[in-house]
Order: sequence, then structure tokens, then C-alpha cells
Amino acid sequence: MSSTELRRTALDATHRALGATMTDFAGWDMPLRYGSEREEHVAVRTRAGLFDLSHMGEITVTGPQAAELLNFALVGNIGTVKPGRARYTMICREDGGILDDLIVYRLEEAEYMVVANASNAQVVLDALTERAAGFDAEVRDDHDAYALLAVQGPESPGILASLTDADLDGLKYYAGLPGTVAGVPALIARTGYTGEDGFELFVKPEHAVGLWQALTGAGEAAGLIPCGLSCRDTLRLEAGMPLYGNELSTALTPFDAGLGRVVKFEKEGDFVGRAALTEAAERAASRPPRVLVGLVAEGRRVPRSGYRVVAGGEVIGEVTSGAPSPTLGRPIAMAYVDPAHAAPGTEGVGVDIRGSHEPYEVVALPFYKRQK
Repeated sequence: MSSTELRRTALDATHRALGATMTDFAGWDMPLRYGSEREEHVAVRTRAGLFDLSHMGEITVTGPQAAELLNFALVGNIGTVKPGRARYTMICREDGGILDDLIVYRLEEAEYMVVANASNAQVVLDALTERAAGFDAEVRDDHDAYALLAVQGPESPGILASLTDADLDGLKYYAGLPGTVAGVPALIARTGYTGEDGFELFVKPEHAVGLWQALTGAGEAAGLIPCGLSCRDTLRLEAGMPLYGNELSTALTPFDAGLGRVVKFEKEGDFVGRAALTEAAERAASRPPRVLVGLVAEGRRVPRSGYRVVAGGEVIGEVTSGAPSPTLGRPIAMAYVDPAHAAPGTEGVGVDIRGSHEPYEVVALPFYKRQK
């Protein structure tokens, strides 16, 4: 496949008809924005937004030893996930470096769906396939079996409820259930990457356009609008959610990223990276590495990934993600900084933006938390 042959989702023609600005994202031609990314961001925070996330990678793991395989391959305790529930976890290398962060859904007693980031879908598939050796379990690339739509925002439960008789009120956060939405069979999951309440709908690709149209019609009165990847990034940044390639990488263990809680040493048996992660946990406990913090600008200049964080003339860290925050009305960033400058309210911290040290306030993450 040449670099110009981007993969397209089942909703590609719909995005173009809506006038979306398209972009290459992990080899996929995806909508960046439809109009104003600020308006799309505000819609999700205050009303509802509709996303096409069909570029994500779905991998099905089935068989009598599916749970044992996933417990060995991933750092979480997947065997304790009940059918109908989901868990955030990670897949690491033998040296503890993060290959990807994942959501694992337990669909049936012996059937799981692993959802990987688009940029890492093949890496995760290859690693799971390799690690399946010796287990009575099958790893299957099911990406082409699904389109993935997400409706996110405070109005999303009402919008979805008008199209399904599934028990949405009983559907907890990080849970999923099979149901019918607008006459279409779907896995309805109460998950998302925006910091708002919302749902992700896994359907067959041939049903994607009809479902998109049904959701658009049902959400019109509530102010739902289509949303692109640009506002998805500012939404997740405000919510303090890590992005692979920015806050997470093979150079970092979960403990380096401040996410050691996802590593479950208490589970039975070995798992890939256990020894290295045990050492990483001990290091983090005795001498914490750099800490992931929030930074809020005092001025208007926007920090970007890779910019240096400074204090007292010394480099104390590096920005991993930065953008204007529509909710706060000021530029914000996530950054790894040394522990001495990680406490909220630490003074004298700045970001080197093209040679100028712009002042920033250190704050605890997340920047934004929705009202329950």
C-alpha cells in the first residue's frame, strides 16, 4: 500500500458530504473537524457530539483459555472482569515499556474484545498472536467486522434512549451490553475519551451510515453535532486522559506514566513484563521518576509536545500535550516534570516557547471533571 492510499471508514462519504476537513491519522482518512473545532468541543461539554471512531482496532480473543492468555499478555487482571463489563489496561514489552493502552470488553464467558489504538492495532495484534502460543485460545483480527460510532456529552443518554429499548439506566461506566439501536444490532458500551458521559456503539460496517443518520436525527433537538478528531484531542486533554505517543510510549513503564495502578501483581501466574515492572514499581516507590502534571498558561501562547518545562534557569521536564482549552479559556498542557516541581501551586515554572519562558501554573490533573 502506498503512502497515498489511506484506509477509509464506512462513513467516509458521509463525512465528505458534511464538508469535513479530512486528515491522515494512523493511515486512515479521518475527519479532523466539520466546522469550528471549538464549537464541536463545547457541544460535547454542554450538549452532545457524534464521532466516527472506526479506525480503532478490534481484536477478538476466544476459547477455553482466553482469560488465561489475556492475563499473561496484559498487565491487568482480566480474569476478574465479569461478562458485560470492560477494563482499561495496558500491554507491555518484556522490559516493561508500554506497547499500547487498551480497553478489554468481556462479551461472553470465553469471548473478549480488545480495543487498541489505531496507530498500534497491528502491533497489539502481533503481540497477542505471539503470546497466544501454548494457550487454548484464538486471537482474531476483527477490525473489518466493526464500525465504531460514539455519542458523547450530557444529552447522550436521552438521545440514545430514544433509539433503543436497552437498559441504559442500568448500564454502568465501563460496561457493555448487546442491544438494538435504530433497528441495528450493536454492542452498546458506556465508555469514551472525552470526560463526559457517553456511549460507544460497535456495529457492522454496513449499518454505520443508517445509524449515523438516526443518531443525527434523534439528537437534532438536543443540539448534537458531528465532531472530528481535533476536538476529541482537546476534550481528552482537559479530562487528563493519556494519549499513546504523547504521554505513553515504549520508553515508559506504567509506573513512569503515573498509571502503575493498572498493573496487577496479585494475579496468578507470570505475565509479560512482570519482573521489569516489579523493579519499576520499587524504583517509583523509593525515588519517583518525573511526574505527569497539568500546566495552565498565565498568557495566551500555546505549548506543544516536546517543549521544555523550565524553572530557575534549569530544564525540569517536557510538555507531552498542549492546546487551547475551550472550557478554561486558556492554554493548557500535560507535562512530565521532576518531583520537586510537581506539587500543585509550585511557583516559578515556565514553558520554553521559542526561546521565551512563558509562566505556567502547576495544577493537579484532570483540568476538567464533569458534574455527576
